[in-house]
Amino acid sequence: MILKGGRVIDPASGTDAVLDILLEKDQAVKSGANLSPQFPDETVLDCRGLWILPGLVDIHTHLREPGYEYKETIATGTRAAAAGGITTLACMANTLPVNDTPAVTRYILEKAEQEGIVEVLPIGAATHGLASERLSDIGLMKEAGIVALSDDGVSVGDAGILRIVMEYARRFNLPLIEHCEDPATAKGGVVDEGETGTRMGLRGIPCVSESVIVARDILMARWLGAPIHIAHVSCRASLDLIRWGKDQGVAVTCEATPHHLALTVGDLFQSDYDTRFKVNPPLREEADRQALLAALKEGVIDCIATDHAPHDIQSKMVEFDDAANGISGLETALPLALSAGREAGLTPLETVSRLTVHPARVLNIDRGRLLNGGLSRLVVFNPDEPWEVDPAHFFSRGKNTPFAGKTLRGRVKMTLFDGRRVFVDAANPWGLKPVPDKKA
Repeated sequence: MILKGGRVIDPASGTDAVLDILLEKDQAVKSGANLSPQFPDETVLDCRGLWILPGLVDIHTHLREPGYEYKETIATGTRAAAAGGITTLACMANTLPVNDTPAVTRYILEKAEQEGIVEVLPIGAATHGLASERLSDIGLMKEAGIVALSDDGVSVGDAGILRIVMEYARRFNLPLIEHCEDPATAKGGVVDEGETGTRMGLRGIPCVSESVIVARDILMARWLGAPIHIAHVSCRASLDLIRWGKDQGVAVTCEATPHHLALTVGDLFQSDYDTRFKVNPPLREEADRQALLAALKEGVIDCIATDHAPHDIQSKMVEFDDAANGISGLETALPLALSAGREAGLTPLETVSRLTVHPARVLNIDRGRLLNGGLSRLVVFNPDEPWEVDPAHFFSRGKNTPFAGKTLRGRVKMTLFDGRRVFVDAANPWGLKPVPDKKA
């Protein structure tokens, strides 16, 4: 296959240029101007006006399987990822049973091989049952295939256990991804604590509930010489601490989500208590969102990760206090991230780096690059095409998005995974059709 005349944006090689790309089997083997077909059966696609990007790497996804297949499955989640241009997913451990043993890790990988259409990398629980009482089978899970540790959904609550987890994570070269939340100060909260939340009559979660655990984790990482990755940063105080940690030489990285970069508690207020806006950490004030954008520009925020959290309708169609937290985010992530990048003053190359090579580096994996021997995992993207978000057309089982009915700019036209077309926009100019099965 030859992709002709597209704007190739490959942060790993520093490339941002109009090029042709020749794909053979599962690799991008050649790039340049005016490449010509050499075999009669070669497919040539006209990509003029389109962007060609490396397949995106999402280091924070909830695929729900095993145990919560009514919310999402590996099959539906990977199809949603392909539709969003994501070719590598790292899935969190808060399944049922929890991924705290090598048996669960192997189950996820086997299901992904059988039913998934993009790469799935399991994240193992740091502690058994996410309970912060004793370590999971970390060494055996590493042998089985985990790429990181996390009790996401809760922090590792016991500082003594956290120390041991960090020591094991360092020994096995596994990043620890922390959901930073102090349960004592967040208890019962459902919205950002502040003027807007008070006006809504909802119990708040203060920013300090996040930042106090960020501070603890950075100090622990500094003491032990261990890496730490802070998930879904939401407030200015946390960013100040992460910036300090980086200045001190601590191996601290962090991520922000597209929804925290795009929305505020004010949007929730205007939504008339729409539970699709309910997330954890909660949407914050505009000052916090602006701090996130500034930190994205500065490089304090290393990655953009979806925190894709699909839910069944019943989990959201209840009173706000009782509704589940989370947004179904795989299929809207790329246009939202690029919009945030434009607002923050980033170039497309800089924004795409936060979605590809930077998250790959956090996980210590060779992903998110296109040229110079990269796998043919790539995205063809129309940066200017407007489209209205209609969750009824999501591949994900989770239809819970606050962006329903909104018009986004930029649409994925095709996703290739190891040379296979795993997603093609039905309205694309090439007349291709989606590939429903990876073996097709």
